[in-house]
Amino acid sequence: MEGGVITDLRKRIIQSSLLLFEEDGFHGVTVRQIVEKAGTSKGGFYHHFSSKDELLFVIHDTFISYVLEKASIANATHTSPTSKLRAIIKDFVKVFDLYKPHITVFYQENKYLKPHYAKLINQKRDTYKEMIIQAIRDGKEAGEFRQDLSVEITSMAILGMVNWTYKWYKQSGEKSINEIGDIFVDLILRSVVYPERITASLQELF
Repeated sequence: MEGGVITDLRKRIIQSSLLLFEEDGFHGVTVRQIVEKAGTSKGGFYHHFSSKDELLFVIHDTFISYVLEKASIANATHTSPTSKLRAIIKDFVKVFDLYKPHITVFYQENKYLKPHYAKLINQKRDTYKEMIIQAIRDGKEAGEFRQDLSVEITSMAILGMVNWTYKWYKQSGEKSINEIGDIFVDLILRSVVYPERITASLQELF
């Protein structure tokens, strides 16, 4: 029971800080404001986080760890580079529904991460980028993806296109996050898979 209470309080502190950081910025919010909104004490806060800086790191780390875990599962599950890339993209898009407040705060406040925390986040971001790059490279080597593709530029284009979702996605929008994920998959696969293979690939994946 105690473990459940601790988990709930930790989540409550994170959710409260997200709302405050979105509204007033990282430096505009105090630990006292966070604990008041979360309905706890400073002792409760410092039981879970050593500082406000660590809290900001956890907010950033949560969604980056999610996409890394999902990409690792896709790598272990799928043998076809096309299927692997499709799974990675779908989970990448889904993060903007699951962790939209985290991502918004990340883009607003990441410049305030302490250097050692920023290093950890950047290492994970680089690892994820390399997984996208490897998926494109594997697709070319397997003969599933166009040979004229620039692996680096194609990978960065995918990352840039999907990352921008945080600017416009709304849960109340016309399309669900799964439908949006399918649209991204369709767009990206039509760009990278050989034209003569695309119909079969999309039918197989959808």
